[in-house]
Amino acid sequence: MEAVLEVQGLGKDVPSGDDRLTILHDISFAVAAGESVAIVGASGSGKSTLLGLMAGLDMPSRGRVLLDGAEFSSLDEDGRAALRGKALGFVFQSFQLLPALTALENAMLPLELAGQSEAASTAKALLQRVGLGHRLHHYPKHLSGGEQQRVALARAFVANPRLLLADEPTGNLDAATGAEIIDLMFRMNGEEGTTLILVTHDEALAGRCQRVIRLDGGRLV
Repeated sequence: MEAVLEVQGLGKDVPSGDDRLTILHDISFAVAAGESVAIVGASGSGKSTLLGLMAGLDMPSRGRVLLDGAEFSSLDEDGRAALRGKALGFVFQSFQLLPALTALENAMLPLELAGQSEAASTAKALLQRVGLGHRLHHYPKHLSGGEQQRVALARAFVANPRLLLADEPTGNLDAATGAEIIDLMFRMNGEEGTTLILVTHDEALAGRCQRVIRLDGGRLV
């Protein structure tokens, strides 16, 4: 099975006073196409730092990340953004919707940035799939948390990404709404044949993935 994502000898240091603090120590793993993987660990274990490195939003101090065979650190900022736009979908705990855009406009955004002409019809179809066909022209402030996360899911899948990165996707939702969102995310992931990496501290949620990667103090356990 080909690897969609490869993490090789990854380390990350940050300045801490006059010293350097190591947040990640020599992390290596690969994620195959179509796999679902949970990354779990306590708060402060390095999950968020690892997510940022996997997405090319931050650069490692050591090692490398390959997405779809391309090494993030060999690309400039524009190149990394282009690779993210082509290969990655994101679902965040805080939804990250643009408040001045409607649900439809938020879902269209990745396609508009890629210059695709069918952005509106593609986004509309996805919003209907996530149960928001009746809320297309509502702004985020008029949507519930669960509805906002459904818009975020539609936006994540709209450009047919190879890899979906989900960061605590139910962290701001009540238990019942969170369960609905997770069911929807796994169903869409299966239907689209996407690869899923889920960052969570929720062991029950992690257990729904095919494999669990555990971090403790910046090291793989």
